Amino acid sequence: MSDTVLSPAPVRPLCTTCAEVTELRSRHPEAIGRALAARRRRPAFLPEDGRLMLVAADHPARGALSAQGRPTAMNSRTDMLDRLQTALARPGVDGLLATADIAEDLLLLGALEDKVVVASMNRGGLAGASFELDDRMTGYDVAGVVEARFDAAKMLNRIDLDDPGTVGMLERSGRAVTDLARAGVVAMLEPFLSRRVDGRVTNDLSPDAVIKSVHIAQGLGATSAYTWLKLPVVAEMERVMDATTLPTLLLGGDPSRRPEETYASWREALALPAVRGLVVGRTLLYPPDGDVAGAVDTAVALVH
Repeated sequence: MSDTVLSPAPVRPLCTTCAEVTELRSRHPEAIGRALAARRRRPAFLPEDGRLMLVAADHPARGALSAQGRPTAMNSRTDMLDRLQTALARPGVDGLLATADIAEDLLLLGALEDKVVVASMNRGGLAGASFELDDRMTGYDVAGVVEARFDAAKMLNRIDLDDPGTVGMLERSGRAVTDLARAGVVAMLEPFLSRRVDGRVTNDLSPDAVIKSVHIAQGLGATSAYTWLKLPVVAEMERVMDATTLPTLLLGGDPSRRPEETYASWREALALPAVRGLVVGRTLLYPPDGDVAGAVDTAVALVH
């Protein structure tokens, strides 16, 4: 008998075009639930090398559509889905962070087979709104994450010490951390110390501010057994990462620096023991030269 191990047969997508996605959604919405139940999952959240490379696509749900200085860069959903399919198909890309609309489109297009999926939960703090710091749970809830058989759920935790509403976000996030842990699902927390400057929400990216945000976030919930952090790359990252024992992914953001400078900062931070990979969206999906595959391959080489 042969010892050859056969690779799983490729899964045929329910849709091959965005027009087909719309047609299926209009006629057979129940197909999404069946596709979620049938989706081939990875055996473990972390691959064997202990590193993750995730593509983020949850900014549009907060009305944040800019990238590389272009305020309407993400206006086109079909263009964004094309870029996401290119990114997710590159070797070494482990999965996706997204809201339900984008995750389900990619599911129907067959792009989420064997991928880690992180569900985005609180998108209520719309970019530029008077209530921007009110990060309510308008995306996935815990039950939805569990029913979808996803691997993790992400929360944005912007902490304004002058805004009494912050404590409500912390309470809701703490409850979600607890409920996710009870279901055996990773909670991924993205904390910032934030404040309004001339009416605009600004994140304090000084090392001490990031350290304080880490200590506040990692104390949320009745257990931290399934808690991960998602942190910006800032100055003195070695000192920042000394503030936690939780596994951490680095966020990419929408950089104003040249790509080579961004990659150099990622490379240095990825060498720290608690850092387990990258979660990057706009930087890779909308690179200055338009080469999505090339940008993704560069990031993958840094992670894996």
